[in-house]
Amino acid sequence: MFDPITALSPLDGRYQRKVASLSEAFSEFALTRERVRVEFAWLKSLAAEPGIAELPALSKHAIDFLDSLIANFSPDDALAVKKIEATTNHDVKAVEYWIKEKFKSLPELAPHSEFVHFACTSEDINNVSHALMLKRGVQSTWLEQFDAVLAAMSNVAIATAAMPMLSRTHGQAATPTTMGKEISLFVDRLRTARTRVANVRLRAKMNGAVGNYNAHLAAYANVDWPALSKRTVESLDLTWQPMSAQIEPHDYMAELFDAMARIDTIMIDFCRDVWGYVSLGFFKQKLKDGEIGSSTMPHKVNPIDFENAEGNFGLANAMLRHLSEKLPISRWQRDLTDSTVLRNMGVAVGYSLLGLSSALQGIGKLQVNEAAMLADLDNNWEVLAEPIQTVMRRYGVSGAYEQLKELTRGQRVTADAFAKFIDGLAIPAEARAALAALTPAKYVGLAETLARSYGK
Repeated sequence: MFDPITALSPLDGRYQRKVASLSEAFSEFALTRERVRVEFAWLKSLAAEPGIAELPALSKHAIDFLDSLIANFSPDDALAVKKIEATTNHDVKAVEYWIKEKFKSLPELAPHSEFVHFACTSEDINNVSHALMLKRGVQSTWLEQFDAVLAAMSNVAIATAAMPMLSRTHGQAATPTTMGKEISLFVDRLRTARTRVANVRLRAKMNGAVGNYNAHLAAYANVDWPALSKRTVESLDLTWQPMSAQIEPHDYMAELFDAMARIDTIMIDFCRDVWGYVSLGFFKQKLKDGEIGSSTMPHKVNPIDFENAEGNFGLANAMLRHLSEKLPISRWQRDLTDSTVLRNMGVAVGYSLLGLSSALQGIGKLQVNEAAMLADLDNNWEVLAEPIQTVMRRYGVSGAYEQLKELTRGQRVTADAFAKFIDGLAIPAEARAALAALTPAKYVGLAETLARSYGK
């Protein structure tokens, strides 16, 4: 009996609960179920083709029978297929034999079992199955989790849209912003990146051993096989790939995995920034009874969720990028290097999903510390050198930049020092008054407007 405590992969052990939803898409069970689904879709198309006289149209009863086998496909069914594979040493052929065995119970289908897997190469079944797995696992399950993270980030962006914060460029005090604007930047980036994932057209082919419909035409020369292939693929809500060798070229997979990796990269950027804001005290973290931050330092409340997320996004990207670089490459009409790599799609998506789960958990613990942000601003009045020298330049004050550089560069400047400097400027009185009223907390430009516009 399998126990998570003995698992080789942390996805099946320590983190199994957090990625369990992906087993419906990427497990061996899921792959076997999708293979059966594809075999049935092909059989239905064959039966609906008038030019294939030996296979009559399927009755509603027969179609319901096929649909019920898919709807009720269980782990026990998958194990039965694996038992057959122990003899055949061929996983797709084992699926064919399992289906033929099932057909024996229905007189309408039993005489036509040789039309199961008719004219197909294994890759005709596999490539469509992989597309269906990605449809369920990425463009459904993974995107649902991503959308939850995006919504949580958006909530933080709007809630903190007007909260002023000292920005840091090169790690040094720089022009003030608001926390909400900085979070909304990530929301906007991720929203754009999401469209890349959602809009990838998942492609599939059903055209025989090397993509030319050779066996198909040998059996039925008058059938429009490309049209039949297209109908089959599109019946599964996938995009037909008309040209291929033995394998579907996998270019869409590379596009999808690259798009996911881009999201993971943006999320790493987000996690590192929030980690830094926690370090500065701009965010506190909700405490949980019984939790321990350090085995020796009782005071610690570590930003472990963002650290965990960052690590898992990195693992995901290492695999996603290998997938996107390797899968479009195959020697001549086919080699088998893609097969073993494709079995790890779920691992790559799993680490990304785990990163999203950890990030979502971390965001849920954040409590903004507005007082800390205001104190940080009040301790860095020198950032007002920028607006003062810019207003001076407006009114033609010679050497404006150089005067402020001499006053502020590399040193702290007090509010009183700025007030004295402003009072002596040869600029209109109303301009001096406006500068005198300025504080670091008020010098945030359109940050709040931007946050509310792009963070929602």
